[in-house]
Amino acid sequence: MSQPTIKTRPQGFKSNNGFTLIEVVLTIIIAAILAAAALRSVIKMAETAKTEGTKQELEELEYAIVGNPALYNDDTKADFGYVGDVGAFPANLDALFTNPGGYASWNGPYVQRRLEQDATDYKVDAWGTNYTYSGGVTITSSGSGSDIVRKFGEATSDFVTNGVDGIVLDLNGTPPGVVYNDSVSVRLTVPNGSGSYTTLTTIPDNSGFFSFNSVPIGNHDLQIIYQPNSDTLKRFVSILPKSRHYGEYYLSANVW
Repeated sequence: MSQPTIKTRPQGFKSNNGFTLIEVVLTIIIAAILAAAALRSVIKMAETAKTEGTKQELEELEYAIVGNPALYNDDTKADFGYVGDVGAFPANLDALFTNPGGYASWNGPYVQRRLEQDATDYKVDAWGTNYTYSGGVTITSSGSGSDIVRKFGEATSDFVTNGVDGIVLDLNGTPPGVVYNDSVSVRLTVPNGSGSYTTLTTIPDNSGFFSFNSVPIGNHDLQIIYQPNSDTLKRFVSILPKSRHYGEYYLSANVW
């Protein structure tokens, strides 16, 4: 009588109802690799979002300090930030939200808090680290482990030591000459850097030319007064960073 044949299951064989151990292990390994790759991708995306959010906030802080260059009104720049109002750079970022000393020329807040319950959120980056700022033209975020730097000028002098030049003429285009030049007073009112205003005064030369230096950025009132006739011409000058503004100003009559 012949013996029954015993059939063994080949290696790697699977039935219709399950998987081999090798297949299960391979599935787990592949799933782990995919999960790790997905996690790395999510972490990278989160870091990218933090970086971009911090860069955006650094830009907003720059605009708060020296104004948004894209804001114009009738072809005249309309926003000069804290420096345009005060005439000096803030000593710290706190001054952008809270008046630093009862300044009459302060017109803030220049920044908005994203979270009302967090009074300092505009001073920290996306990693919760304080920005580094000490009154200059550079703000730095270091929360990511490598610095993100926002630089908005070569020096503070670009913003606070500009010039205003001009010529005063009568309606006919005649300069005052040696006889009348000392009867003309040119006055420029600017923020003094300490929360108030100062009026700079000069008289034109014989050709009607006048000049002011150390003028901060901003839109400032200019008055030209001819004393004998009490003829006053009122204008404003828009001072951009690192510039000398020039204008020709005609009185309302032929006064000399």
